[in-house]
Amino acid sequence: MRISNKFLVLVDGSERSIQTASYIKAFLPVRKETQLVLFHVFGNLPEPYQELEDESNCDEVLSRLKHLKEEQKIKFREHLERVKQILISDGFSEKSIVIKLHPLEKGVARDIIEEARKGYTAIIMRRRGMGALTSIILGSVAVKLLQALTFVPIILVGQAPPVKKLLLAVDESSFSMKAVDFVASLLGGQGYEVCIFHAIIGLDAVTFEIPAQTMPESHESELPDSCLEAFKIRVARLFQNIRGKLVRAGFAPENISEKIRTGVYSRSDAIVKEAQDGGYSTIVVGRRGLSQVDAFFMGRVGHEVVYAGKNFTVWVVS
Repeated sequence: MRISNKFLVLVDGSERSIQTASYIKAFLPVRKETQLVLFHVFGNLPEPYQELEDESNCDEVLSRLKHLKEEQKIKFREHLERVKQILISDGFSEKSIVIKLHPLEKGVARDIIEEARKGYTAIIMRRRGMGALTSIILGSVAVKLLQALTFVPIILVGQAPPVKKLLLAVDESSFSMKAVDFVASLLGGQGYEVCIFHAIIGLDAVTFEIPAQTMPESHESELPDSCLEAFKIRVARLFQNIRGKLVRAGFAPENISEKIRTGVYSRSDAIVKEAQDGGYSTIVVGRRGLSQVDAFFMGRVGHEVVYAGKNFTVWVVS
């Protein structure tokens, strides 16, 4: 089987992994050339006990721990098999799904990153899980993954029920164009709806650094008409280019919409609000935008969308 799309799916043994499988089968197109690798990093004995393996006085304790470890390993494999069967039940072939129960070597994050370098199309994971992947947004493992996986798109699966329509938040950066190309290559010709979205920040957001909690309820944010029109002309050219890419990839023209919001205080808030108002379950952003501050973490707007849009599935494309 020729593989053109290969996804690394992080499975942690929790019910959230089942929800991940539900998102995959409901949203991603089933194709013969797609491969899903269900990946779990399985830990060793706790480090303090590893140092006692040569101590005869600890034989009984170590034996019990090793037995417990084997029982857990069996349970994790059963869980991986359960996830696999869910995917098979919705059209993925058994041959297209690979289970990898990976023994811990360098650390959970580092082992995942090393696996991710093996030619994957994207990494799929939940925001929160169990064990080493608890608090997928705030936990140290997740932060390491989001910082280090700059070479592959990341799909952070949220709680919103998946629908086959997505919000494609763009600017003129190369990362936005990569996001467009990724969506076009993966979803083109499959009947998906997409809204191309751009937010223009207001004048006060440019001029002042006001913390969100102290921002006044009403403020003058619109740019002068002449300046705003110049922005809109540039965005219209951008939208035309993106629309052309999507149509050439197989998106039906009537399934492509466009929207500009002006005078916003926060681009990320505008993106999340549009996703809420428009009934989207998936938001797509480039890892970084045009701003110099986007060198921080993974791009300020993309970073804030990941946090603020916690109920949505967010694709972060490098």
